Amino acid sequence: MAVTASSVPRGDVTATLNYYHPPADKSAAPFNFVNTPPPGQPQRNYSDAEHATLIRDLRGREADFTLDRDAFQVLGGVPESAERDFVDDDSIRRNYYPEVERLLLDAVPGANKVRIFDHTIRRASPNAERSPVTRVHIDQTAPSVEKRVRRYFDADEADTLLRGRYRIVNVWRPLNKNPVESFPLAFASTSTLEDADVVPIEHRYADGYLGQTAAIRHNPAQSWYYLSGITGSERILLECFDSESLKPGSKIGGRVPHSAFVDPRTRPDAEGRESIEVRALVFGP
Repeated sequence: MAVTASSVPRGDVTATLNYYHPPADKSAAPFNFVNTPPPGQPQRNYSDAEHATLIRDLRGREADFTLDRDAFQVLGGVPESAERDFVDDDSIRRNYYPEVERLLLDAVPGANKVRIFDHTIRRASPNAERSPVTRVHIDQTAPSVEKRVRRYFDADEADTLLRGRYRIVNVWRPLNKNPVESFPLAFASTSTLEDADVVPIEHRYADGYLGQTAAIRHNPAQSWYYLSGITGSERILLECFDSESLKPGSKIGGRVPHSAFVDPRTRPDAEGRESIEVRALVFGP
């Protein structure tokens, strides 16, 4: 069925989000295997807690939200990408990565150096390699960000970079030719997130690398948003970490919980959401 202006869900909505529920063994540290777990091990040792959540539509108020205050920001009017198909990783790195780097240098005040370290394509299809994640999370934690800086730069340069301001920013965009109808992305302002809401999760990779993400406990004080009918000319910047948040007295949270969600107003035959997220270390000023 063709997408029409009236078929795209708009306005505030109450939908179910999946928050953190601790392991059955309350003394166990939560973990998740990124790839197939070793024999006898679960994929993850924690579960989900479903909560109906009010998610406000920020369409028309895009300029009201900033990285420093909310840890997310909406950019519009982005030119069409030189990357057309988004199916070949090498082509994406060659064509799309430079565009993302330029966008971050222009959009993040004081940014003077960007290191893109990975990307993920998600498609709402049974045969897709990666689907939209319907679990509230933050992509990185403070220890894992420093670890990444030291992974990608030699010791002297890493020490220099870590003495300045450093962040991880996820640049998210849809790949659909039509405005997104299904599995929109929700994100909560960092200004409404409490430390007790954030639960570090050990991220275990097949090559032995140990990263760390964060799950989020439900807290009705959190303020959640989405951008209805987002198009390919728009970007959502999701700040996963900002070193300014570590300074005493800082009012910068620098960490944005986010999750895809099932909008109860979505048509059963709506086009599946396709998207790409590119994660980058951003340095400066």
